[in-house]
Amino acid sequence: MFLRKFAPLLARVKETTGIVGLEVVPNAREVLISLYTKTLKEIQAVPEDEGYRKAVESFTRYRLQVCQEEEDWEQIEKRIGCGQVEELIEEAQDELKLISKMIEWEPWGVPDDYECEVIENDAPVPKHVPLHRPGPLPEEFYKTLEAVSLETNKPAVASGESKPAVSSGESK
Repeated sequence: MFLRKFAPLLARVKETTGIVGLEVVPNAREVLISLYTKTLKEIQAVPEDEGYRKAVESFTRYRLQVCQEEEDWEQIEKRIGCGQVEELIEEAQDELKLISKMIEWEPWGVPDDYECEVIENDAPVPKHVPLHRPGPLPEEFYKTLEAVSLETNKPAVASGESKPAVSSGESK
């Protein structure tokens, strides 16, 4: 009788996240509501037509709505489906940091007359350009490429099972 009457008042308490270094946040719902509200306020500084702003506003509004509708942390985790509430808190904090960086960097503010630096194959690589380059393709690739190139340049064969050549102007 006692448990039936008071069970709704005894919400399940999270003891651990099970993730090393990630502590339980007892008031995670309130923290998330605060972070999501702040995110929606700060994203207003990004131009309205930018994809980044649209994406952030969309998922943040949804998550805020879930947090406002649900009281239980387990239901919030289940409905959002992107990890534990503590992970959502870290993600929301990271998004706020990214918003401030995006506002600082203004990637949407590239002038129309901006010209990108082109680096020729023999030119020395500037220090600000990473030196990672893909390795060479397998020899088999080059043999196949050569065979395909030769095949497309042959004249059509009247007999046999060979495919007719297709010039670059014709469709297959």
